[in-house]
Amino acid sequence: MPDGASKVLNVQNLNTVFKTRTGEVHAVNQVSFDLEKGELLGVVGESGSGKSVTMMSLIRLIPSPPAEIRSGKVLFGGKDLLQVDDDTLRDIRGARIGFVFQDPMTSLNPVFTVGVQRGEPLMRHMGLNKRQANKRAAELLELVGIPAAAARLKDYPHQFSGGMRQRVMIAIALACDPEVLIADEPTTALDVTIQAQILEL
Repeated sequence: MPDGASKVLNVQNLNTVFKTRTGEVHAVNQVSFDLEKGELLGVVGESGSGKSVTMMSLIRLIPSPPAEIRSGKVLFGGKDLLQVDDDTLRDIRGARIGFVFQDPMTSLNPVFTVGVQRGEPLMRHMGLNKRQANKRAAELLELVGIPAAAARLKDYPHQFSGGMRQRVMIAIALACDPEVLIADEPTTALDVTIQAQILEL
C-alpha cells in the first residue's frame, strides 16, 4: 500500500443533489475515494450515473441552484475544498488542480482568442507577464500537437476542429503543472482516430 503521505486527494462521503419541481435527485450519493501521488483513477458508470457531477463537485463547479453539495469532504493540500472561501478555491483551480471538460466548444469562451484564454492562468497563477505568458502558451500548444502554435494563439475557438479544441483544453489544464488533473470524458464526440491521439497526450 502507498504511504499515506503520498495521498493528494481524499474524498469522503460526497453527496450532491439537484432540486427539481418533483423533488430532489441524488446525483452523487456517498462517494468516497483516495488519489495517491502519480496514480491514475478511473470513474466508470453509465450515462447519467453522476460521473461528471462528481468531478465538478470536487472543485465546486456545479451550478447552484439547482444543484447543492449537501455533505462530505474533499481534502486537498490540508484543506477541505467544500469549505474554503472562493478566493482560495480560485487559486487552487487551474494552478494545483486542472480540469479537462467534455465539450471544449462550450468550455472555451467564443469571444476571446485562444491566446488570451491560454495566457490568463499563466499570468494569474504563475506571475508571468503577457509576453512570457504568450511564449509559454505557444510552447504548450506545440506540446499537445497543434501546428504553427504561435500563430494560432490569435485564433478563436470556432477556428479549431473538435480535436484541436480538446488539445487546447488539455494545454490549458496542464499550464501550471497541476498536482491533480481531472479529465471528464475528454474524447467524447470525437472520431476514433482523434480519440487515440488525445489519449496519447
